[in-house]
Amino acid sequence: MEFYLGIPVKKGLFKSPLRKDSTPTVSFYRNKSGTLVLHDFNGSFHGDVFAVVMHKFNCSFSEAIAMIANDFDLVSNPGVKKNKAKLEYDGAVLEENSKTAIIQVEIRPFQDYELEWWAKYGITEKTLKKYNVFSCKNVWLNGNIFHLEKEHQLVFGYYGGIKDGIELWRIYFPQRKNAKWKFIANWPSSKIQGAKQLNTKDTEFLVVQKAMKDLMVMHEYNIPSIAPNSENTPISDKTLAKLQSKYKKIVYWFDNDNPGKEAMARVKEKHPEIICYCLPDNCEKDLSDYRKKHGKKATDKLIKEFKEFINGQTNEKINTEKDRKTE
Repeated sequence: MEFYLGIPVKKGLFKSPLRKDSTPTVSFYRNKSGTLVLHDFNGSFHGDVFAVVMHKFNCSFSEAIAMIANDFDLVSNPGVKKNKAKLEYDGAVLEENSKTAIIQVEIRPFQDYELEWWAKYGITEKTLKKYNVFSCKNVWLNGNIFHLEKEHQLVFGYYGGIKDGIELWRIYFPQRKNAKWKFIANWPSSKIQGAKQLNTKDTEFLVVQKAMKDLMVMHEYNIPSIAPNSENTPISDKTLAKLQSKYKKIVYWFDNDNPGKEAMARVKEKHPEIICYCLPDNCEKDLSDYRKKHGKKATDKLIKEFKEFINGQTNEKINTEKDRKTE
């Protein structure tokens, strides 16, 4: 990495060596398999040393391997141009970082245009406060500025409490086009959003939604709801058992796209008693998008139909009616 990038591999944030960058936005880390990775928080790059070489020299994977092998005298190849080291390696090793990243935010009162944006989804300021959602003016990551205030920005922080003296945050950037880079977070992947806000008196059914925004729409209809970090982060069997001991019915309502349907299929295969529901294929992918496009009256009708559907289901009944409707 140092050979090709020309910056030392260490902890912290740096200006990207792969593009023009006026603000430190990249960092190094080791993934779960121990591979050294360069990550650009602006969403433009994420990869190991082979990806770095492919990106930097605009070459294929096999060409990158040949180049690295030749540069490090592993395999001599006279037909490949030999690169000079941008930084000589000093033998240092970046250890796997087990510490939680530090995310700090400067919060501010909700601006009118922000509340108008949330109102398109039917979400009120009262609900935002209940679920510890804040308007973020500036954001720091590991002591370095990550986001500076911009005019009419939409940056929201989901506050998850304090653990080991560190504030837990999930920062939401709705205006980023690439969905993969709309969030940064330092809370555990196992965290269940909305769990602390559940009303202990509501025990008829619980809806597992895909995201915080969708569960807040559910709350506006007085429907208890939670959400994992993502559809690919399943709720543990232990936690699910606790929920089933409290609620008569557990309902999964994920997106109607392939990832959402596949996630619900995995849940259904393991727990046949779980009720699964999603919007039709020719509709919006989730509840919040539906509310935004069709408005309150149509969403009221949708929720009424949803409740009627759930009331017709039991924990023992396989959801054949909904399956046929979806097909």
